[in-house]
Amino acid sequence: MAPLDYSVETRVLAVDPRSPDPAAIEAAAEVIRAGGLVAFPTETVYGLGATALDAAAVRRVFVAKGRPASDPLIVHLASADQVLDVARDLPPAAHELMRRHWPGPLTLVLPRRPHVPPEVTAGGETVAVRVPAHPVALALIAAAGPLVAPSANLFSRPSPTTAQHVLEDLAGRVDLVLDAGPTAIGIESTVLDLTADPPQLLRPGGLTREELRDLLPDLRYTPRYLEEPLAAPAPGMLLKHYSPRAQLTLYAGERAAALARMRDDALRHIAAGRAVGVMAADDDAAAFDGVPVRLALLGRLDEPEQAAALLFSAMRQLDAAGVDLILARTPLHSGLGLAIWDRLVRAAEGRVVY
Repeated sequence: MAPLDYSVETRVLAVDPRSPDPAAIEAAAEVIRAGGLVAFPTETVYGLGATALDAAAVRRVFVAKGRPASDPLIVHLASADQVLDVARDLPPAAHELMRRHWPGPLTLVLPRRPHVPPEVTAGGETVAVRVPAHPVALALIAAAGPLVAPSANLFSRPSPTTAQHVLEDLAGRVDLVLDAGPTAIGIESTVLDLTADPPQLLRPGGLTREELRDLLPDLRYTPRYLEEPLAAPAPGMLLKHYSPRAQLTLYAGERAAALARMRDDALRHIAAGRAVGVMAADDDAAAFDGVPVRLALLGRLDEPEQAAALLFSAMRQLDAAGVDLILARTPLHSGLGLAIWDRLVRAAEGRVVY
């Protein structure tokens, strides 16, 4: 990836998340139409938007993020009616999935139309598409046309769930930020490959595997990023991703044993002069009483929606506190817990203590 070859003064426009000001949306659309970059909220995380059918604008996204060209992008649409503008030969399941789950946190991998720039698809013959469920995103796409919109952060950093997170990473690299407050879900969309037989869950996300299996009982999921592919079949498939600056280590296994090991390891690292952060459920916080760690709480164990919403901000919070190490316990591999597990494993670059 070429070094950053531009610098801009990043503007920030505050918008109502439910009823965005049309003037603000038009100002952002003008930036997009001119080939610029606009960060905007979706229901999952903030995205870095550029017009999807302009190869030069798409390349600017890669440069701003420091993202490898081998990592494809998701095309964001204003409605399912636009899907045939960028994709073709939709399988029957696609229509029912779009009817049930769009707008929403579901990305479908489909055969691409020839005019979709290869920069969008990493040179592949498929394109990832979704319709976000956020009034600001939908208004912007309706005004500016289909957008590519990877997470609005530096590549491999924790995804941004507030406009401030965007500015921490991309101030001076993005033309405009639409600030509509924190995002609701907090982790990225689920990515489903419908060109595979049987269909493949490529990335768990805001729509759960269980919900998809209502329609796709033969759905398969294998974490392909563990193989570290040179070219990813869909966005966000590399092992190192979503990572804080501090080294993150995960602990798996029975709850009491995992927490005891985390406490012991925290004391050992502190004795060696390291600053330790812990991401933990509210229910687990008492395990670290009397241990001088920096705690970032993720809500109750029985509320995975809260953990998902707080996950990336907790990583950024601990980075800002200057910790050297972050310890966390793996969640259950069901419901939203699977998506949280996926983000934590990759934030830890595969470091898991069993």
